[in-house]
Order: sequence, then structure tokens, then C-alpha cells
Amino acid sequence: MRLSIERKPIRIYPDPKRVIARFFFIGNDRAKDLIKKVMELDEPTVFGIISPLLQEYSKRHRNITRILDRNCDKLTQLFKELKIDLKSLTAYRKLLIGSYFTHEYSIESAAFFNPSIVEDPDQTELQAGNKRVIISFRAVGEGHISSITFRRALIDENNNITVLPAGNYIDEAEIIRNEVYNRKLFFEKAAVTHTNIALLKELEAKLDPHFEYSNLRRAVIESQNLNDSHLKKLDYDKVLWLADSYYEISFSYDTDISDRVIFPISEYESKGIEDARFVCFKNEDGTCTYYATYTAFDGALIMPKLLQTRDFYTFKMMPLYGEGAQNKNLALFPRKVNGKFAMISRIDGCNNYIMYSDNINIWEKPVLLQQPKFTWEFIQIGNCGSPIETEHGWIVITHGVGPMRRYVLGASLLKLDDPGIEIGRLKEPLIIPNADEREGYVPNVLYTCGSIVHNGKLIIPYGVSDSSSAFAEVDLNELITKLTTGIEE
Repeated sequence: MRLSIERKPIRIYPDPKRVIARFFFIGNDRAKDLIKKVMELDEPTVFGIISPLLQEYSKRHRNITRILDRNCDKLTQLFKELKIDLKSLTAYRKLLIGSYFTHEYSIESAAFFNPSIVEDPDQTELQAGNKRVIISFRAVGEGHISSITFRRALIDENNNITVLPAGNYIDEAEIIRNEVYNRKLFFEKAAVTHTNIALLKELEAKLDPHFEYSNLRRAVIESQNLNDSHLKKLDYDKVLWLADSYYEISFSYDTDISDRVIFPISEYESKGIEDARFVCFKNEDGTCTYYATYTAFDGALIMPKLLQTRDFYTFKMMPLYGEGAQNKNLALFPRKVNGKFAMISRIDGCNNYIMYSDNINIWEKPVLLQQPKFTWEFIQIGNCGSPIETEHGWIVITHGVGPMRRYVLGASLLKLDDPGIEIGRLKEPLIIPNADEREGYVPNVLYTCGSIVHNGKLIIPYGVSDSSSAFAEVDLNELITKLTTGIEE
């Protein structure tokens, strides 16, 4: 007997009108020429251009003057080279220069999919049986660049889902770089990025066992100045790009969760932040830290990374290290297992592995957990988010890839005190894409990055045709019964 799956009558759609104003650079020589041209304009002309721009774009951005002013400040070095005193510029001229280095980017205009769901940190003033949740999405815009966007929703006592309206503005976070790097781990990760080994050893010798970003930047610049080779200078830049992969971002407290977008910042994620799997991790003191594993992509190389937050205002990003931190599809367990962090991964692109660690950033010794067994997963099996704890074991929603590269969702049950042991696996898919869900940028794909349990039901958000997200619901006890009885080995 097949499981009864209820597809909820609600979808979340992207809003292509919600745009972010971002810094746009055109190269040093062209930028200098542009600055010179604006400097030649008289003050009435400057005001006549910038004034209507401010009026128009103030309706589209929370504080457009702050954005333009900040983007002009990013050109400080060019002003020095042009021997222009930036502080002497009038406010309007500075804003005008900033406007020439700003463009709007519609973050959800191309695709909107792969949702993940967690409890909102704020569960105050709710009726009994209700739960407030945060849903994250992989949003794709111009140039097929992926970012993370959010929506807030409410699930009532009957598991009806109400998605709260998105805000009118999108905010870019302030970037904070205050990281202290571990020299050994940093250069091990650098070696994986195929950077010149001799060059790495040279830089490593110049740094202390623990160093700051400024120390590394100084060592890189000194070495670059001693080399004429363009390719060698690019290799030095790659080391800085890796350092840029460690950062912290902070959003203003007057933003709604839907206003916050985590956009690629470092060079190693310049082509996208993909498939964030959020989880509320229960610490040993009872508090919750939200983590998300995601894939950073620069167009050629993928880098598994970890995001950390407690309040969804401040986020810390860092790469993951080790033999098990390879490829895509890493999902963290929501608590320690037998005193260690636990993670599911798919290091070979085909099978699921499990690994344990004393350090949440370092993952070694992956052990084979699951291989494709049934026809609908013969090509590949992977996880669809962090395991969900029940008294009967860990439920893992999986994805299987079968004929015609069709992606479907499955489910497995792992032993509670030893999740390296699979208790059961559904013989048939849990959810398959129907006629309304199979089209899109990549056809025949139904996918999720995380589920949640509420009022005895497993609620699974999933991407539909790369253009929206829907919800499915399955009775938790019915699913567990199916996973623990009559399953073929």
C-alpha cells in the first residue's frame, strides 16, 4: 500500500520586481575616465542629474543615498591615484559618482527553487499548535548567479500554511572581516583549489601559526611585487580569494527576513551560493544555533561551506575541510551523536556517506552509508536536508535520480544511536514530479533541501519547475511504519 501524500494548496512564488542595488565595477582605466568626466561637470548639472535619480530610486530601495555614498567610497584608491580629495566633493557629486558604479539586480528573476525550512527563532505570541517558520530558497538572477533568499510563514494547528507577504525592499548586508586563520588548515584547503604548491609554501613560511587577513594580504602583495608573471600574480590572488571565503555579514535590525539576501561575496562563490540546507542545531546547553551547509561555485570549482547564525541577522561563513568535505550534498545532523558532530555527504556524486567529527569545520574518514538500490535511484542517491530525529530513528529524505534523469524524493530510516546503520528505505518514491511540476530550467526535477515535523505530520517544501515552491505532507507514524515493516533488504 502506497503512502498517502497530500500536496498542500499553496505555493510560494518569486518576485522579480524585488531588486537589490549592487556595486558595479568596470575596470580601473574606464573607472578613472568616468570619474574624470563627472568631475568636469558643474554643480548645477550634477544636481540636475542626481536629483531625479534619487526621487525615482528612493521608491525602490530603503536608503538609496546610503547605497550610492557607500559605492563611491569603494573607489577611494582610484581617487588617490587621480589626486582627487574625496572629502572635498559635495554630497551630490559623490552620490552621482556612486550612481555610475551601481546597478540593480533582480535576484529571483530567473529561477526560484530548492527550499529549506526551520523553526523561526521567534515563537512568541502564537496560539497553541501554531508554529512560525523561516523558509530559505535558492534564487537565481541574471548570469545564473544563485543567492539565498527567505520568506516567513505560519503553520497552524491543522497544518494550514500561511506565507507572510514579502517586504518591498531588499537589503545587502554589511561585510565584516575579523577572522583569525589557522595556518595549517588554511593552506591545506588552498592546496585543494589547485593553487601552485611552491607558491603556497612560500606564503605559508611568511605567516604565523594563526594570522589575520591583513597579514596574509601584506604577504601576498609583497610577493606579487617581486613577480612579473601575470599567471603567478593570479595564483597569489587565488590565495586571497580563499581568505575572502571566510567572512561575517550583518543585516540591519529594521529589515524583515524577506528583505535579507545572502549574495555571493567571495571570488570562490562568484557564480553562486547553491542549495543551502538549514538546520536548528541543539547545543548541549539546550540553546539552538542555526547552521546551513551550502555549495560555493566559481564557475569551475565547487567548495563546500558552512553558514552559522543564531538570529538570522548576523551570519558567519567559512569553508569546510577534510576528505569528507568534497563535492555537494552535505547535511548536518541536528545534534551531536555519541558526543560528536555527524554529517551525511555525497563525496563521489553517487552514494551517501556518513562521517563524525569533534570539529564542525573538519570532516575526515567518510564511511559508505547508502548506495542506489531501486530503479528510480540507480544513477544517484543523495540527501535532501538534515536528518529528522524521531524515537524510532533518524528520518532522511533522499533524492533519487533514475531514467531520463528524473529526480524524485525517497525516504530512509537510520538507527538512532548508530546512524551508520540503515533500518529501512522506501521501495517506491515518496514524491514524484507530476505534470504541473516537471517543466522548468531543468525538467523532471523535484527537490528539497529540508523538511520539518509539525503536529504529527512531516511537511516537505519542494521546488516546482524551478519557478515556485510547493508543500507536501505525510503522516509521520504512517511513514515510520512503512520504513520499519515489510521493507526489502
